[in-house]
Order: sequence, then C-alpha cells, then structure tokens
Amino acid sequence: MIDERACRTTVMELCLAERDSLRRYVTSILGRDSHAVEDVVQETLLRAWQLADRIDWQDRPVRMWLFRVARNLVVDHHRRSGRAVPVGLGAGELEEPVSQPDPAEQVIDRRVLVDVLRGLSPAHREVVARVHLLGHAGEEVAAALGVPIGTVKSRAHNAVRQLRAELSRTDWAGAAA
Repeated sequence: MIDERACRTTVMELCLAERDSLRRYVTSILGRDSHAVEDVVQETLLRAWQLADRIDWQDRPVRMWLFRVARNLVVDHHRRSGRAVPVGLGAGELEEPVSQPDPAEQVIDRRVLVDVLRGLSPAHREVVARVHLLGHAGEEVAAALGVPIGTVKSRAHNAVRQLRAELSRTDWAGAAA
C-alpha cells in the first residue's frame, strides 16, 4: 500500500516546483486579473493535493495535468462570469473589445493639445514632448538637453501643472470657458 502522506508530500513538491510556470501560463490566458490568476493557481494546486493519492503520477506528467486543470478552471471562471469562452483562450482573445474613437474627436483633441503646448516656453515644451509624448526616461532627456535631471523633473512638473490649468480653463473645442 502506498504511504498517503509521502505521496502527497512528493506530489506537492513537484507541484510547487511548477507553481511559477503555472502562474505564467494562467496569466497568459487571463491577462492582468491577478486575483483571478491567483485563484486559479491555488485551486489547481489544491486539487493536485486532494487527488495526490488517487492519481498514478508515474504515468501522468504532473506539469501537463496541472496545466489542463488550470485551463479547465479558467473555462469555468469565464462561464460563471457569463462571458463566452474563446476557442483559443489566448490573452488577446479575452480582452474586452475597444471601441475606436471618433476621428473628428481625435482631430479636436490634437488641436487642443497643440494649442496648449504652444503656451509653454520652448524649454518646458521640449521636456514635456520628450518625457510624456515620446516616453523617454528623465535621465535620457537630461543627457540630450545637457541639463541636470532635477531641471528636467522641475520643468516637467511645472509644464504639466500649467497644461492642466490651461485645459481646465478651456472647453474641448478650444474656446475660453
């Protein structure tokens, strides 16, 4: 007869060794919902522990079993939430559809942005463009402009404050409120 405690200990050691790859797999399916990911991972490990003495682990790879159980739990999660279960269950297929913005609104938004950016000094406009529009790091901007990092931070802070104040004074059509 198989020692139940030793079997469970061995299976749990194998499962815990696979925990990180299991979490990555579930995250690739569910996306950024960390609570749902953790629930699926914990439920998968709990089922492995509960069935440790009943499953023949010699002929069944633990990793494949864990991933199959996790996938089934994700399907159950989607059914409970009332959403259709995608065929491929890829992270991109589970995301909510994003409606495309109206092109006219995009033109207006750009026009308003350009107008308020013109109200900044050239030094402040340069920092805002590099940091917030192009996504460059502060250190990178400081090196490119030949100024200390503190100056970049100060200019970015003051420019954003000025932009917010200006946007709060105007409506989206750019007319004074």
